[in-house]
Order: sequence, then structure tokens, then C-alpha cells
Amino acid sequence: MSVLEALLRDIPLPRVVKVRQTFPAPRVADVPAAVRAALARPGLLDRVRPGMSVAIAVGSRGIRHIDVVTREVVAAVRAQGGDPFLVPAMGSHGGATAAGQTEVLAHLGITEATAGAPIRATMDVVQVGRLDNGLPVYVDAYAARADGIVVINRVKPHTAFRGRFESGLMKMLAIGLGKQKGAEACHQLGFGRMAEHVPAMGRIILARLPVLFGVALVENAYDETARVAALAADEIEQEEPALLEEAKALLPRLPFDEMDVLVIHEIGKDISGDGMDPNITGRYPTPYASGGPRVEKMVVLDVTDASQGNANGVGTADFTTQRLVDKMDRTATYANGLTSTVVGPTKIPMTLPCDRDAIRAAVKTCNRLDLDRVRLVYIRNTLHLGELYISESLLAETPRTQMEVVGTPAPIPFDAHGNITLSW
Repeated sequence: MSVLEALLRDIPLPRVVKVRQTFPAPRVADVPAAVRAALARPGLLDRVRPGMSVAIAVGSRGIRHIDVVTREVVAAVRAQGGDPFLVPAMGSHGGATAAGQTEVLAHLGITEATAGAPIRATMDVVQVGRLDNGLPVYVDAYAARADGIVVINRVKPHTAFRGRFESGLMKMLAIGLGKQKGAEACHQLGFGRMAEHVPAMGRIILARLPVLFGVALVENAYDETARVAALAADEIEQEEPALLEEAKALLPRLPFDEMDVLVIHEIGKDISGDGMDPNITGRYPTPYASGGPRVEKMVVLDVTDASQGNANGVGTADFTTQRLVDKMDRTATYANGLTSTVVGPTKIPMTLPCDRDAIRAAVKTCNRLDLDRVRLVYIRNTLHLGELYISESLLAETPRTQMEVVGTPAPIPFDAHGNITLSW
């Protein structure tokens, strides 16, 4: 028996029970119809003139129906006589290569066939301006040469800073369309300046390039479309902050303010830019954002296949598994940190052979005197919080969300390799 096995073998694991959370959840029943209705606002599509080449910027991960929204925008532009094409707008993601970014679009369900428009992918950029502090402002070379630009993105709280503009249309202009060089420039002075740099870069792009409009999406706590808004270029700066406040109000949450152990089954770039949303876990990669629960020890068990080995975010956990490390593409992960200048989330935490050992390690080190009463929560990922498992001890606590107990407490099941087999 190894030293680690001896240290962990007698650590008790709690019985757990599945619970179901209920959140306020406005929902768009017919997303294609909602996109068409938003685009039908008087004067919006009139900006598209016959024969105009229109770059449609898309590429953020984890957005429900992003392929459907993209298809509808393409169809609307073409119906006006425009010549639409897609450009991947995702900063340095996809390994910071054109082929990798096209592949990311495919994972999102966006291909030339599904969207009905060609994809023009490049990492080449054009400098379109410079901030007063000297930082350059870049835009995708294909988009910069187009007669018109449309951006599509979800509006939501950022994971590393707070401001009037966080994740949304302005960030898509400043960072997504800027490709690797633009993302690097925006991050150059750190996240402490991002609340200033994102809108400043966005304003330059709006002023100097033919941005036609943006399609902003807000999602509810169940990862469903709650609102579709089409904003003309000159409305984006004024209207986006209200959409951000709406998104914050709809954000899902864990049911308890304090936990001894949080176990996250999977992280990935398809879930959050940080692999897992710090707004949910309370573990932020920078000191410029805060909120969420207090978690003593956090475990990450796996990385999604769609993340293609990019395990950015795992460094904010205390423990992980050899399975995740074996899947990790360090080049893609490290490229994320080198571009954002935040390298902590790319580090590999203490790595244990299997799920059981990783969870035992978290329980052992959670600084609770009575480990039989450990307060443990197990979630699939930070996008799906409707169902989760909690330890038996938490049943006596009052949750901060509406919560229904499903089933009865039982020991955590593991397979022959020590990996968890709970179902969702």
C-alpha cells in the first residue's frame, strides 16, 4: 500500500441524495421566431443593402441554440440582398489557429451547411486604432474588409472582472473579433483594467468599422434562451448594461452559501471560458470579481470532450484526477493563460488516481472536526444546476434556493476503478 493510499483509505465519505432546484426561468418558446421578431424592428435590417458583404461574428461557447440563432441571422441578411459569411470571433480559443477555430464552430453545431453561409477563418488582423494608453485595437482581417459586421453573443456576468460591460456584444467586438492579438492587447494590463478596456476598444470599432447591429442573448438558470434582443450599432453601448443586469438576476446558484467540499464532475471551454463559472463556485481567477459561495475544498474530476483538451480553470480547484490530466492538451490550455495573462487557472492541482481518492483528499483536508458530518455538494458542471447531489448532513440546513429532495440518501457509488457512477 502506498503512502497516499494509507492516508486516504479510512477517510469517510458521506451518503448523498439527489435534489432538484427551482429557479425563476423566463423562457423563449420559439427561438427562431424570436430572432426573426427581434430583427424585424423598424430600420434594423434596412442597414443591409443589396450586394453588401456582411461578416457575422460568432463563436462563444455554451450558448443554447447558437446554431439556430446564427442560421436565422444569415437568412435575414440574405433576404435583404446581403452576402453573409461567418467569421470565428473567439479571441485565442481553438488553439489560436484558424483551423482550430473552425473546429470550435463545428462543435457548436455551426458549419457552412447548417448556417447556410461560408466560413472565412483567419488569425490575421487589422489594426483599426489605439487607446489613449497606447494599447492597439485589432479586428479580424476578413471582418475589417467587409461592407458590414454583425455580432452575436450572450450577455452575462464575466468570470474575472466587474463593470458596466462584461461578457456580451462589446466584449465580442473588443476581444472575440480581435482574435489572438486583440485578446492579448485587451488583457495586456490585466483584468483590473478590463472594465475600462472592453468598452473603450468597442467604441473605437463601432466608430471606425461598419458594424450594423448585434444580436444579444440572455439565458435563464436552466441554460435556456430567456431573451433575444437585436441592437443597432448606436444602441449597443446604451442598452447592453440593462441586459447584463437581467442576466445577473437570472444566474443559477448553488443552494448553500458555505460548503466543505464541492465536487464538479466536468469542466470545459464549452461550459465557461474559465472551464467552470466562478460566479457559481465562488473561486475567481482574479481579485477583480467576487460573489458566490464559500467553498473550503474543490474537486474537478474530468474535462469535456468538446473542450478538446483545454482544461483552463482546473487550477482554481484543489484536487483533480489522473483522468483529467491525461486528457489535458497543455498547449491549448497554456495558450489561454498566455493570452489572458492569468496563468493560475492553467496550473495542475494535486492529482489523484481516481474520483474516490480525489474526493477523499478533499474531505480529509476540509478542516472539519467531524468528517462524518462533511457538507458536500456534487454537480455535473456549472451550466447544469437543476439537479445535483448533496450530503445527508446538508438536509438539515435551509437552502437559499427552492429545493426538492429526490430519493433517499445512499453511499456514493464507484466502479471497479474508483470512479463515480452517479447519474444525472
